[in-house]
Amino acid sequence: MKTLSLVFGILAICGMFLGFIPCLGAFNWINIPFAGIGLIISIIAYVKEDNLPKGNALAGILMCGAAAFFGLIRLFLGGGIF
Repeated sequence: MKTLSLVFGILAICGMFLGFIPCLGAFNWINIPFAGIGLIISIIAYVKEDNLPKGNALAGILMCGAAAFFGLIRLFLGGGIF
């Protein structure tokens, strides 16, 4: 599950960068829910195992959170929400 959270994080970051390209900003409408699902999976993976290394889960949390945050900022600035 930790590896899955890392994969979700990497894909969410790639989608975020794709959404920053002009005329592709609407891609953030797909990427933000994807990053949210990845964030939930990452948090579950982080909490589930107590004594094992949690590096991949923590990386997934940070990447999915950053992708969702900056994707929302891009939607606000680009007029995709209001």
